[in-house]
Amino acid sequence: MATIEQPASSRLRLGQRSNGMLLSPWEFDNADFEPGWRYELVYGVLIVNPSPSIRERDPNEELGRLLRNYQESHPQGAALDCTVSEQTVNIGPHRRRVDRAIWAGLGRLPHENETPTITVEFVSEGKQNQQRDYQIKRDEYRTAGVKEYWILDRFAHTFAVYHFDGGKMANRVFQRDEPYATPLLPGFVVPLTRLFDLADRWPPLTDT
Repeated sequence: MATIEQPASSRLRLGQRSNGMLLSPWEFDNADFEPGWRYELVYGVLIVNPSPSIRERDPNEELGRLLRNYQESHPQGAALDCTVSEQTVNIGPHRRRVDRAIWAGLGRLPHENETPTITVEFVSEGKQNQQRDYQIKRDEYRTAGVKEYWILDRFAHTFAVYHFDGGKMANRVFQRDEPYATPLLPGFVVPLTRLFDLADRWPPLTDT
């Protein structure tokens, strides 16, 4: 069935002051967003947060560069189909913004709104943000069908990996001097020391 596009003049215009607004998934999906903010829809409530700090963006961009280098140069790089930062993931009625989405093993580009194979979060400062990343988003990504969930915690200098296989979940925590390799991307090694060094070189005052 063909999708009927909503006229731009009738779309909701959402920005910082829209935080807390009640929306349907359809309204969220068809809204216009003021740039410079992150938008999520959780239990029908719009959540507006500042864009990630430079201490999160710097290692995230490096991870993206390394993944694309792997895709282009490694003999098994075809396992990586696509990777992008700041991707909205549909989880039933929820809309979550993931720091990095990775699609692997498809043999093609992902379809629109297709669940990523791997989701990656760079932990933000604050107990509430840590609970969101370690518990709430973990359970949501598991429900959505994500196969692996990576959490890079620049405060604890740890890298947590959750494997989801049907109803089973396994996890392991790596230290900054331990490399991590996933069977979903054969031959690719996550250079944890490099990513933490990039996060650590920025003063804490740049956090928002």
